[in-house]
Amino acid sequence: MLQLSNVLQNRPILSLRTGTAVATATAPIINPNNLKIEGFFCNDRFDKKRLVLLSQDIRDVIAQGIVVNDHDVLSEPGELVRLKKVLELNFTLVGKPVETVSKQKVGKVGDYAVEVSSMYIQKLYVSRSVLKSLTAGSLSVDRTQINEITNRRIIINDLEGKVPAHAAVTA
Repeated sequence: MLQLSNVLQNRPILSLRTGTAVATATAPIINPNNLKIEGFFCNDRFDKKRLVLLSQDIRDVIAQGIVVNDHDVLSEPGELVRLKKVLELNFTLVGKPVETVSKQKVGKVGDYAVEVSSMYIQKLYVSRSVLKSLTAGSLSVDRTQINEITNRRIIINDLEGKVPAHAAVTA
């Protein structure tokens, strides 16, 4: 099921063992290479430390928060050797400019939708300028339309399919 990004941010992390909140998920850790949420930065309820919850340790996402087995699944960022490069990138998706392959500016990422079972980002919702939003409306970009992701911008396929000049017209 697709969920918007705000459903996953600033949510309590609930322990199945104790039945209480053990932390609060503050920000997602996004891998720009495959648009997967690898985990979440969270504030520990007990130590007030900044810890990491890996997405593979999430049991379920419910209306009350994010469900995990226990407090023990939260890790120190320095302990996560495989995620070291992704953590160093500190990649954020919201606010990134979106352009087409032909260098046409489309807008900025305003929100995104995540498939909760796999934690892959499936859709980007692009906020357009006031003039473009009045004439063309808002834009939703599927992950298959993304051509390249850099630290500065997201490049998508051209929006309008161009018909070749020599194409035959049929009635």
